Amino acid sequence: MMNNYILKPLMMRNKNNLFDDKQNRVISEAVANNVTVRKVKKFDLADYLKSCLIPQNSLKEKQEFKDIFSGVNSGNCALFVDTLPVAFDIEVKGFKQRSVDKPSNEIVVKGPHEAFVENLRTNSSLLRRIINNENLTMENIEIGNITKTKCALCFMSNIANPDLVAEIRYRLNNLDVDSLLSAGQLEQLITDTNDLSVPQVLSTERPDKAASYLLEGRVCVILNGAPYALILPAVMVDFLKSPDDRNLKVPFANFIRGIRFLAAAITLLLPGLYVAISSFHQEFLPTELLFSILASRETVPFPLIVEILIMEISFELIREAGLRVPSPIGPTIGIVGGIVLGQAAVSAGIVSPILIIVVAITGISSFAIPDYSFGFHLRFYRFLFIFLGSMAGFLGIAIGLFVYISLLCNTKSFGVPYTTSLSFLEKVKGSGYILPPIWKREYRNGFINPKEPKKQDNISMKWR
Repeated sequence: MMNNYILKPLMMRNKNNLFDDKQNRVISEAVANNVTVRKVKKFDLADYLKSCLIPQNSLKEKQEFKDIFSGVNSGNCALFVDTLPVAFDIEVKGFKQRSVDKPSNEIVVKGPHEAFVENLRTNSSLLRRIINNENLTMENIEIGNITKTKCALCFMSNIANPDLVAEIRYRLNNLDVDSLLSAGQLEQLITDTNDLSVPQVLSTERPDKAASYLLEGRVCVILNGAPYALILPAVMVDFLKSPDDRNLKVPFANFIRGIRFLAAAITLLLPGLYVAISSFHQEFLPTELLFSILASRETVPFPLIVEILIMEISFELIREAGLRVPSPIGPTIGIVGGIVLGQAAVSAGIVSPILIIVVAITGISSFAIPDYSFGFHLRFYRFLFIFLGSMAGFLGIAIGLFVYISLLCNTKSFGVPYTTSLSFLEKVKGSGYILPPIWKREYRNGFINPKEPKKQDNISMKWR
């Protein structure tokens, strides 16, 4: 690129580069009384180079060495010309990058099979290919005093709330850090701290999912070097949704959403409820089941709380080991480790068979949560409810649940209440958890106050 588009235009002998410092340029021309009047201006060498000799390149004039250092360190070329007080920063980057591939974590049955990559320009082009509209705005922001990491603030200028965009832009522009290497670090730097450590930013590797939220009035942040886009703000129900929901028939999508909500409750509360019932509230169990549980626990030498902690921690170890080992043997470790460990523990009399069932159902339910961060949050607080159930039974769980929900209701994501749209019955202006038929999705989410609340006519199917 430097040979073909910089050196050759500067060195080839042609009428454009025969500069002798005596040439003039016509600025304007007018005819008055059959006399042509021309206004000329002496050529400026910097402007001459920029406009005539190297017009093919992305070129910027720089006046300070620190700006030139930043450009050269990121792969650009710096052009210095004797007698000129400016230098030219010319983009000639050429580096290898990963091609667009299938999503590895957010797999859908119906829908596109493209995922973000680590290159900022590739990710922005994926978004622009989906949203072919001039209102899609992308603002470039540099973060990091050393790394100068580039990120793009994306929003629909005719839909997004200007106050929301201004708040996110303010937070991004006021980060004084040396380095920024991942989207996870950026998420922690721009979100408010909360008592529960619930995720307040939705991350996705799917361009179609990011585009759908942009069209709803949300804001998307893309970071160079990260194959994930951050969607702001995010409320609790966003972490229980999947891109596949909008591609399914409404009854099926709502059924799956109900299953996910049930899976979240099971992940959080089932082990604690089992400990509470077995320790304090045996009257809730049928007599035959109670006798079966007591018989299975006769040979177990540990208290119930120790027994369930052994299995829960073992399950988390198997899950983590399955993620860290090489991918060809990862699923094998998860399956074989779970079966062998559970069967050996029951045969050795360390745990009871009913506890294996409880832990297995809890683990399977945690895998049904679409978002990894929110699933991790539920898995962490599951241990708290286990301790509350072992100390005070249903009373401890009820008190813990009351405090948990109160703190959850007090949490906000960029000014939006976290539990907005949590009700299954809420259908006001498209903000409910239950999906209406597609011809009734007339309004965008009202809790972010978009410029255009309505996204389609009352009668969208004009063919009827």
